[in-house]
Amino acid sequence: MNRTDRLYALVEELRAVAPRYRSARWLADRFEVSVRTVERDLSALQQAGVPIWAQTGRTGGYAIDTTATLGPMGFTPDEALAVLVGASALRRGPFRQPAASAMRKLLAVLPEGDARRATALADRVRLLEPEVDGPRAPAAFAAALRADRVVRLTYRDREGAVTEREVEPLGSVVKDGVWFLVAWCRLRGGVRAFRAERMVAVGLTDEPVAPRELRWEDLDIPAGTLRPVLDGTR
Repeated sequence: MNRTDRLYALVEELRAVAPRYRSARWLADRFEVSVRTVERDLSALQQAGVPIWAQTGRTGGYAIDTTATLGPMGFTPDEALAVLVGASALRRGPFRQPAASAMRKLLAVLPEGDARRATALADRVRLLEPEVDGPRAPAAFAAALRADRVVRLTYRDREGAVTEREVEPLGSVVKDGVWFLVAWCRLRGGVRAFRAERMVAVGLTDEPVAPRELRWEDLDIPAGTLRPVLDGTR
C-alpha cells in the first residue's frame, strides 16, 4: 500500500470506529508499518485539516470527528478535475483558503493514478483573470456567512464613507467574481447587500440571532437570474 492509499485508509478506519479510539500500535499492525510511520501519517492528516484528535493514556489513541468529515467520494478523474477547476476559480473570493485546502485534500485521498491524471488534466486549464489584482474579500466573510450570530461590520460605501453596524447574515450572492453578503442591517432596519471588498473589518459577536426568512425574489437585483449553488445536482 502506497502512502496516499494508506492516508485514505487511515481516515476510513477511524471513521468506521468513531467515536472510539484506535491506538498507534493497533493502526501500525493493521497497515503493517511502524508506529513512527503511523504517527507521521496522522500528523500529516491533522496538518491538512482532518479533524483527528489524540488522547493520551493507557486507553487513549486517535479518533476522528465524523460530523466534520465526508465519507468516501469515489471521484472519477473528470469529476476531480471539475472540483479542482471550480475551487481554483475561488482564488479571489472569500472562500479562497478553504478552497485551496479542499484541493489539497482531494488530491491526497484520490488513488495515486487518478490523482496524477486529474493533476495532468488540470494543468491544461487556464483561468483568464485581470492583470491587476483588485481588493479581495476578507477571509472572515465565510465565517460571517455560516455563523448564526450577529456580525459587527465596518463598511465603506461607494462614496467612501465608513460606518459601523451590526448585521444578521442571511445569505450571499456572487456575480462576475464580486461577492455580496446579504444581511439584515440593524442600522438601516432592513435587508441590505454588502460588497465583500468594501468590508474594512468583520467581527463575530457572541449574540445569537433568531431565524429570519429571506425571500430571494425580493432582492433588488437589476440584472441576471439568481441560481442556487446546488441547482440541478439533487
